[in-house]
Amino acid sequence: MLDVEFQDAAAWRGADLGANTGRFQLPAAALDEIIAMARKLAASPVPLHALKPAHFDLPATTAFMAEVNETLTSGIGFALIDRLPLEDIGEAGARAAHWLICSMVERPVAQNFRGDLIYDVTDTGRPPGNGVRPDKTNAEQNFHTDNSYNLCPPNYVALLCIRGAMSGGMSHIVSFKAAHNALREAQPELLRRLYEPFYFDRQREHAPDDVMTTHHALFEADGDDVLARLSKFQVINGQELANEPLDDAGAAALDALEEAMNAPGMDVSFQFQPGQIQILNNRKIGHRRTGFEDWPDAQNKRLLVRLWMRDQGRRFYNG
Repeated sequence: MLDVEFQDAAAWRGADLGANTGRFQLPAAALDEIIAMARKLAASPVPLHALKPAHFDLPATTAFMAEVNETLTSGIGFALIDRLPLEDIGEAGARAAHWLICSMVERPVAQNFRGDLIYDVTDTGRPPGNGVRPDKTNAEQNFHTDNSYNLCPPNYVALLCIRGAMSGGMSHIVSFKAAHNALREAQPELLRRLYEPFYFDRQREHAPDDVMTTHHALFEADGDDVLARLSKFQVINGQELANEPLDDAGAAALDALEEAMNAPGMDVSFQFQPGQIQILNNRKIGHRRTGFEDWPDAQNKRLLVRLWMRDQGRRFYNG
């Protein structure tokens, strides 16, 4: 992979994409199906994790998601779906629609050691640190892949916006292949270091007697493709927890990758609107958000509903 310049659809630069690239509008027939599904569930509730698309009449939604899946797997690797009709189906209906739509991508899996399949991304007022995930804070995040420190990260990450922040919280996404190309051209020796392992902080998401770190490369070859796992924050913490000072080449490689991803023209940004769903190929697309200021009253605070999807292995957190 060190000698390969990626030229497929997933090796995009934000500046080269059209304004509507990756945006999908739910067709009227799919919206009608979703509203009917929400009404049926309101009349006869079922736990979300028990729902399957086959339980409902969803032909238009299924056809729509086949197009989305093609983009996620063989195309640019991200999709922004506009949008679930929150005003018609409410938060409960939107959560159900989110679950069903994402189940058409791959199987939802556990997002923490407790086994939660559905996860609310919202600020709890605590600062990020060991045992406090950044997604439970309002802090700015670096580009990362979700669950980079786990044994078996999700293939896809989906976020449904229920409510936005009062200010900030801008979403940014970037192609790891484009960043890989930039490093290959400018700093190939540092790119080579990213194919060697780093220690990752597991965020206490493991059994009490298990090790606190994992050991993975940030880039790994997958046939003719490349897969990424990245969290600079978890690597820095992981090296400290493992009592292994980060080597100079490793630190320089992390900084170089960060610089490449944040270079002008590399990323795509947007402000989440209520009802929108963002789905990312978690091993090919990095994402981050800016810091945000939330609404003072609890019922209006920023709330995203997250799902992780992966067909390989078991639904367990560790795969």
